[in-house]
Amino acid sequence: MASWSEFAADEPRLADAIRLLMQQYGPGFGYLATVRADGGPRVHPVSPVITDEGLFCFVIDSPKRRDLERDGRYALHSFPPEESDDEAYVAGHARPVTDHARVARLAENFRAEPRADWRLFEFTVDVAMLARRDHVGMEAPGARQGGPAVQVWLDPRASDTPAAGQPAVPGRARRRRAAHRAAA
Repeated sequence: MASWSEFAADEPRLADAIRLLMQQYGPGFGYLATVRADGGPRVHPVSPVITDEGLFCFVIDSPKRRDLERDGRYALHSFPPEESDDEAYVAGHARPVTDHARVARLAENFRAEPRADWRLFEFTVDVAMLARRDHVGMEAPGARQGGPAVQVWLDPRASDTPAAGQPAVPGRARRRRAAHRAAA
């Protein structure tokens, strides 16, 4: 599991493009998918915080917070821009931030409501994806006519061996190498 800063160091242009889409309206805005207790998906709008040190989210007491506390798997998708159908997506695992100084610094810098019952989570990045669609009069580099140009990054350190309780993803290492080469 890579931190946002590790991902950004490995693929800085991709990380910058994803950050721009997530923060296109000022503060971060996207849709967070979590895993319900029954295994089904749950999707909520959130305000992700992307800094040089990581990808974070302040999550109030809610079903999505309980999902993250129970099963940290998540997916985060950008809000669609008004002028295009470009999209950004990251997925990985969320974990509560326990360093009180870090929590206090981020809460102050990003004006987290001090009276709200929130918990700060850091999101690791197992996969990051950016899709650019054709713009009027322009074709995205690398895209077939009418199709999106897609860039994918998969954590090169992730293995085919799943963590306890996680399903195996057949051929992940092979797809990861191919996706990483295609994104370069």
